[in-house]
Amino acid sequence: MDSSTTRRDATRRKLFEAAVTLIAEQGFSSTTVDEIAERAGVAKGTVYYNFASKNVLFEELLVHGIDLLTTSLQAAVEEVTGRGGSRIDALDAMIRAGLDFISRYPALTQLYVAELWRTNRAWQSTLMGVRGRAITVVEDVLREAVADGELSEEIDIPLTASALFGMVLVAALDWQSYQPERSIDEVHAALSRLLQGRVSGRLP
Repeated sequence: MDSSTTRRDATRRKLFEAAVTLIAEQGFSSTTVDEIAERAGVAKGTVYYNFASKNVLFEELLVHGIDLLTTSLQAAVEEVTGRGGSRIDALDAMIRAGLDFISRYPALTQLYVAELWRTNRAWQSTLMGVRGRAITVVEDVLREAVADGELSEEIDIPLTASALFGMVLVAALDWQSYQPERSIDEVHAALSRLLQGRVSGRLP
């Protein structure tokens, strides 16, 4: 990768970080391009050089963030299955990967949750698309678990995948907002017990 590409990637990361922090603090409508540029330490023109508009910046921000989460979930699955673990173990590993991701990017997660159910945004279809990619990783593992006999054929795979995904998001945000004294290991253990007892039917 040449130096100009490296510099551009570094600038875009700065803009992403500045935008996600500001929008989490004060909302999308109240955040200006001037503020994003100032927070990122770049000229206003640099924002428009990298992104056509604030809307485009925010849309790409959401896509970038959820793609990172999807990659983390997939890597967790591959690590577990690569060493011969069960599909339930893979689901548990995804819970941990999700918690790790949210602890690293809490503002991005808050934005994602806030935007997920809005219907008046230009990027709504894009957001639903990237959400679908993340959910598909969970659905694939659930299907394999059913095929291997680890889970009952009666489970509703799409709804169960959404429920697991949502459980991690909401529990992690609640943890960080209202129970920050808890360690990530404690939160993971609590969610793991829910998975083992409620989804697989096994006692924790």
